[in-house]
Amino acid sequence: MTKTKKVYVPASVKVAKSKTGLGMFALEEIKKGDFIIEYVGKKMLTKDADEKGGRYLFELNSKWTIDGVDRKNKARYINHSCRPNCEVDIKNGRILIFAIKKILPGEELTYDYGEEYFNDYFKKPGCKCGACDGTGKLLKKK
Repeated sequence: MTKTKKVYVPASVKVAKSKTGLGMFALEEIKKGDFIIEYVGKKMLTKDADEKGGRYLFELNSKWTIDGVDRKNKARYINHSCRPNCEVDIKNGRILIFAIKKILPGEELTYDYGEEYFNDYFKKPGCKCGACDGTGKLLKKK
């Protein structure tokens, strides 16, 4: 019996200028729980990825990492937020991004990159997500 790969239909999104450079934005309403996009790239050994380094390395597990540096990987444009509207789910070696709340048209898509990435790339210059004080401590909602 042949194992088939589950097909996920991506949400309608676009890459555009955001307050932190380029970002990904919803073109239509995305409902909580909806699949948005898959983070894709070259699959490589995590030990090789650690030696290579880079901002677009996404660890699947202790053995494998996806190098999403290629611009064809549109998911690489989803920016970090300390108060995200998306989350990552790793299923069968695939990095899938889903909405964790309703996202309105024009709203930027974000997820929390995690503590290790935060410490490596954001701590020194300070987080620019706007949801925190720059150190990862959330600000009160207005």
